[in-house]
Amino acid sequence: MTHSIFFAFISFILGACLGSFYNVCIYRYIAGESIVTPRSHCPKCSHVLSWWENIPIISYLILKGRCLKCGEKISIKYLVVELISAIWALGIYLKFGFSIPFFIFLLFGGIFIILSFIDLEIFILPDELTLPGSILAFLSAPLIGVVFKLSLWGAVFGGGFFFLIQQGYKLIRGREGLGTGDIKLMFMIGALLGITAIPFVVFVGSIMGLLGGLYYLKKQNQTTQNPIPFGPFLCLGACLYMLIGKEVILWYLGLLSK
Repeated sequence: MTHSIFFAFISFILGACLGSFYNVCIYRYIAGESIVTPRSHCPKCSHVLSWWENIPIISYLILKGRCLKCGEKISIKYLVVELISAIWALGIYLKFGFSIPFFIFLLFGGIFIILSFIDLEIFILPDELTLPGSILAFLSAPLIGVVFKLSLWGAVFGGGFFFLIQQGYKLIRGREGLGTGDIKLMFMIGALLGITAIPFVVFVGSIMGLLGGLYYLKKQNQTTQNPIPFGPFLCLGACLYMLIGKEVILWYLGLLSK
C-alpha cells in the first residue's frame, strides 16, 4: 500500500512536470517561437523565470498567478494544463501501473493535451503533431494489444468517416463544417486504439462537443456560424476510452444481452 501511494504520487509529479513542457509547446506554437530557446520568460516584460518560478502547479499558486517582476497576470490555462496532465498520469498509473501501456498512453495523452489547447485557442490541429502521431500510433498499437488489422481499419474508418462528413456538409451547405485537422486526428486515434474504439470516441466526443458548444456559444455570445473547436472533445473521448472504454462497452453489451 505504501509503495502504491508513493508511485501514485510520483506519477502525479511526472504528469505535472510534463504539463509544464506542454505549456511551452502550446504557447510557443501559437506565438510562432522555438520550443528550445529562449528560456521561459514573462511575455510582457521578458523577465526570465528562475527555477522556483517554474515549479509546476506550486509556482503558479505561490505567485498568485502573476509575474514576479511586472505583476502581469498569468493565464490560468497554464495551471489547468499542468493539473490535467498530472491527473491524467495518475489515472493511467492507477489503471495500468508503470507498464508499457502507461508510457504509451502518457505520450499520447500529452499529444492530445497540446492539440486540444492549440485548437481551443486558434482552431488548428497542427500537422506537426497529427502526422508523426499517426506513425507513432501504428507502431504503438501492437504494444497495447491492438493488432495491425484493427489498427489499420481504425485509421481508415476514423479518418474516412470524418472525411465523408466534411465533404457531405460542404456539398449541402456550400462551406466546410469540419476541419481537415479533425480528420487527421481521428486517423491517429483510430490507428492507436483500433476500429472498435471509434464508435465510443465519436459518441462521447459528439455528446461532450454538443454540451461544450452550447456553453461556448452562450459564453462568447456567438452564433452557430462561428467555428467551434471539435478536436478537444475527440481527444477527451479517446482518453476516456483508454481509461474506461472497454469496460463501458462490455457493460453496455451485457445490458443488451439481458
